[in-house]
Amino acid sequence: MLDQIAAHAPLYFLIAVRIFAMILTVPLLSTNAVSRVAKVALAGYTAYLIMPHVSYTSWNVDPYSFDYLLLIVGEGLIGIITGFYVSMLFAAFSSAGQFFTYQMGFGASEVYDTLSQVENPLMGQYLNLIAMLLFLKVGGFQKLFVSGVSHSFESFNCFIMLSTKDTFIKFLLSGLSKLFFDAMMIALPIIGTLFLISVSTGLLSKAAPQMNLLSEGLPITILCAFFLLTALLPTMCDYFERCFTAAFVRLEDLFAAISPQAVM
Repeated sequence: MLDQIAAHAPLYFLIAVRIFAMILTVPLLSTNAVSRVAKVALAGYTAYLIMPHVSYTSWNVDPYSFDYLLLIVGEGLIGIITGFYVSMLFAAFSSAGQFFTYQMGFGASEVYDTLSQVENPLMGQYLNLIAMLLFLKVGGFQKLFVSGVSHSFESFNCFIMLSTKDTFIKFLLSGLSKLFFDAMMIALPIIGTLFLISVSTGLLSKAAPQMNLLSEGLPITILCAFFLLTALLPTMCDYFERCFTAAFVRLEDLFAAISPQAVM
């Protein structure tokens, strides 16, 4: 193993840099719970498995030149972009939780989410955790490392990315718009129901002020929100899985669109 790595050190280092940059930005693996030694070991072992299927002639750069250093930076940016795209999938579920957290009365319950590494409302962290479990269930990391990483090296490098930068920018912008669309589709049933509950509570409090429904509105809203989450959770899980599948399909379509054969 070490002899093969030493014999193809420039190629191995380029592959390892892209994979390590992706590991540093992809959810779950980018957390501090995973040690830096484990991240480096995973990147190195994955690079060793992919190295026989990658040709160094696709870069065509002298490994002892300044261009090789710029090539390393470019490969790191590709890994960061790939991890950022996967992070956008989980940001949709986290944003969905943020949409209805304030309406159900948990607006002040922000905690530190170790998966997304940001301050996240309680429901956003709950949906993010469910999405992570479903991502593991559908084999997301296997598809990402086995299929996604290997196909990315076969399809493009930083030179191809620069020549097809318009396609990349359009892909990332469409991913951001899809993020908010998915978040709204997930949260819309709960937001709509909570809005109707708030309107009904306000009308009843005006019709019968002695009932003092506004003071009772908070526990009613929380109970209804939890009931809706329980009833809608199977449907939401199916939607999560469809989102993951569609995201990998879009990523494969991008690889096919910017491959050297497609560019030529």
